[in-house]
Amino acid sequence: MTNLIKALALGLALISSSLLPAGAIAGDTLQRVIDFKTLRIGMSGDQPPFNVVNREGVPMGFDVDLGVALAGAMKVKPELKRYPFGKLLEALENDEVDIVISGMAITPQRAEYVSFVGPYMMSGKSILTKNSVLAKVSEADQFNRKDLKLAALKNSTSSDFVTTAAPEATLVELNTYEEGIKMINEGTVDGMVADMPVCVLTVLRYPDAGFVTLDKPLTIEPVGIAVKSGDPEFRNLVDNYLDAYGKVGILAKIRKKWFENNSWVAALP
Repeated sequence: MTNLIKALALGLALISSSLLPAGAIAGDTLQRVIDFKTLRIGMSGDQPPFNVVNREGVPMGFDVDLGVALAGAMKVKPELKRYPFGKLLEALENDEVDIVISGMAITPQRAEYVSFVGPYMMSGKSILTKNSVLAKVSEADQFNRKDLKLAALKNSTSSDFVTTAAPEATLVELNTYEEGIKMINEGTVDGMVADMPVCVLTVLRYPDAGFVTLDKPLTIEPVGIAVKSGDPEFRNLVDNYLDAYGKVGILAKIRKKWFENNSWVAALP
């Protein structure tokens, strides 16, 4: 993050004592963060511009900056832990991470198992393809064809989207976006359904590959931070910080850095 963003984030730590009532007892997650002075942040590490590992092996992206800012506000060390996207909520449930920040859409199905803070941004579904016809669809049901093979991340809303909107198409589930990019290049799938920012970035990242994507997303999805259910004190703390970040402009600065400026693409592997 820039020094300004770091300063704003750390400044919010000064109000942390007012986020919980006097005499409140910390829940399990909050108590662990306080005791070990570490915030374990789960993310996939392969969802640029949300999160990705650069050519030097260093995580970067919107989610990374947000997670580091939250840890800084809590005055603890951030520990970034990578899992396949489909395993992130399992890691949260198993107490392997304290929080999940990984471009994760807030859905009723996920909210049955975890709590969400946010949204911290809005996203939507698009398709990455080399097929100029697919890149011009405007309705979800235009994907519903038996001759189509569509890839999507396992246990993601993109996978659910294909199952629901295009049951006639063949769904190929992935562990990483890189698998889908390779399959499109090899012609083993017709396209990959993913969040709009991921598709747009891939087109920019590989300008000579012939990738195309939609002009507008097919859906609108709120993206939030997942925390373990049953720990309202920790959820309240994260919610207060995220709300403050929105009000003082931290979220807008991070969003501009990763979604409106593509200079960082050069650092990708």
